[in-house]
Amino acid sequence: MDDELVAPGCRIPLSEIDWTFTTSGGPGGQHANKAHTRVEAAIDLRTARGINAATRARLITKLGPLLRVVVDDTRSQARNRSIALERLADRIEVAQRQDKLRRKTKPSRGAQKRRLEAKKRRSDTKRQRQRPRHDD
Repeated sequence: MDDELVAPGCRIPLSEIDWTFTTSGGPGGQHANKAHTRVEAAIDLRTARGINAATRARLITKLGPLLRVVVDDTRSQARNRSIALERLADRIEVAQRQDKLRRKTKPSRGAQKRRLEAKKRRSDTKRQRQRPRHDD
């Protein structure tokens, strides 16, 4: 179980994840300048093993063909790696959720009546501001 990324609908082997380690930006002196603690994890969803076809199609539609996460939260590369795995799993889980269908609703008769009355009041107010017309 330690050698795969487990998320709903898929079990991706860690060998499918491309890891890149770089120095983290910002302050920190020699440690920040020399230690490669910033972690970038990328999965090519088109070719990754452990994803069924339906899940793959949904992930590619929602996330694109390349899922990439960058973490430089901590000073430890190991901790940043585990955070990156968590974020990858979270992204996959969120993309798997079905969007709720919106049910069409219609304004109630009372709401329509109130809206029309408010429009009429605004119209009357604006008409009162105009110069009186003399129609003979």
